[in-house]
Amino acid sequence: MKRRIVLAVTAAAVLIAGGATTAVAVNTDGGPGSPQSEARTTAQLTATAGANGANGGDHEDAAEARQAAGVRTTAAQAATAAVRAVPGTVTEIELDEDHGALVWEADVLGRDGAWHSLTLDPLTTRVIRSHTDRDTSGAHGQDRVRAALRGTTVDAASAARAVGQGRGTVTSVDFEDDHGTEPVWEVETVTRGGEEHTYLVDPRSAAVSAAPSDDDHDDDQDDD
Repeated sequence: MKRRIVLAVTAAAVLIAGGATTAVAVNTDGGPGSPQSEARTTAQLTATAGANGANGGDHEDAAEARQAAGVRTTAAQAATAAVRAVPGTVTEIELDEDHGALVWEADVLGRDGAWHSLTLDPLTTRVIRSHTDRDTSGAHGQDRVRAALRGTTVDAASAARAVGQGRGTVTSVDFEDDHGTEPVWEVETVTRGGEEHTYLVDPRSAAVSAAPSDDDHDDDQDDD
């Protein structure tokens, strides 16, 4: 998993308020969704990161909060946009930092049998970049994931929506098969108060439970 972005109160509030926003059609008058508008927003996010990053770790959270204020889409919307662009199954979607600006990063196991990595605009969920890995050396891993996904009825977008009701803003959804014997969706959130939480979502029933804490995991290892 990549480094998680810590979202402060302002970021969470803006994300929740903008949760209903969908992709905006590109126009040519410089308004919202236009190439000019997106270019200005990206430049502003990058400038904010650069100006505040130079002040050291004490200002890192504040800088990230100001960056995240530009995000207007949810993890569920980003996951839906990813499979619209590349038919298949999203196995991971997360809010991440790319060259000083926030983006949605998605991994898709495509129907074409390849892994696809997509970078999506946080304002519109438009695909900014995509990479396809057709290396067959990882076929065993693909087969394992496909086997784990077989029979599941809850996708990444549904898992994000299941958790994102009263539990904070979803910043990451990841399909994991290392929590006991059954695979689960691992969903990370941040609350308005800046607290981070991890939840597990059953891929068949959408039942939500809190993930074991690190202390619980350490105790299990000690018992072994």
